Amino acid sequence: MKKEVYILSGFLGSGKTTLLKDLLKSFKEQEKKPAVLMNELGSVSIDSDVVEEDTALRELLDGCICCTISEKLESQLQELLMNEDFDVLVIETTGAAHPVEVVDSILSPLFADKFHFKGIVTVVDAKQWKDRTSFSPAVLHLMREQVRHAQFIVANKMDLISEMEQGTLAFELQQLNPHAKIYLTNYAKISMNDIVSMSGKNEKVEYEKSSIGNQLALQAVVYTFKGSVEGEAFETWVKEQPDTIYRMKGYIPFKGRKYPTMFQYSYGMPLFMPGDMKYPTNFVIIGENLQEAEIMHSLKEIETA
Repeated sequence: MKKEVYILSGFLGSGKTTLLKDLLKSFKEQEKKPAVLMNELGSVSIDSDVVEEDTALRELLDGCICCTISEKLESQLQELLMNEDFDVLVIETTGAAHPVEVVDSILSPLFADKFHFKGIVTVVDAKQWKDRTSFSPAVLHLMREQVRHAQFIVANKMDLISEMEQGTLAFELQQLNPHAKIYLTNYAKISMNDIVSMSGKNEKVEYEKSSIGNQLALQAVVYTFKGSVEGEAFETWVKEQPDTIYRMKGYIPFKGRKYPTMFQYSYGMPLFMPGDMKYPTNFVIIGENLQEAEIMHSLKEIETA
């Protein structure tokens, strides 16, 4: 049984930890055993006391998941899988983390087949968003990306802005991410059932997009090769993929090679590295509006027994 993974995203001080506390309570009420991975930029954990003693907790300090400590993250996740009994993993990222990079970091081909990525919940501080032009262009870009890739957007601290500003905020968030369900709230109080099922969609959007099905914004597809693959067929397959794919990585069992080859693809640039041992032949694809069934079928077609 795959373990579900949820990512809590959002800029510094937006209210992620308050939401985390409610989310853990909700999982326990549904008799799902949660585990938590918290990422702090500093060397001292600030928020770990919100996680109760009966919940498995791992902390990543002194850096951001998506850049400086991705190797530490991989070993923490492997250790969790080996030593802890849990059904669902919640990852609370630093406010400086880019959603695509986080998904990329947590889905290592070594254990990607053990996890089911459910989606991203982004918390937005209403006052921060209103005053966002005072931030640097880099921070502004990050805030927008955290909104754009979310399945749920929790617009928090609404009591700090006027009613008219609330309407403007909702409109701006919806323009950036028309697929997400948006909550306007205080103290991060929202319907946990929606998030736990990750089925929240605006009816208008669902109706307009019904022809392509219930697609999430940012998705991860994991395929495990059972046979081997012709090098030329795989390269052709890669070239045929849409530009909504941001990352691909995994160990590909090419014909005529003793060990699987490590393959990395980032924003259009493929990289092949010959393997030196028997790695699990998991292949991870990360992107927007992916057609999972089509991807799985097309990979199966280039695979030979």
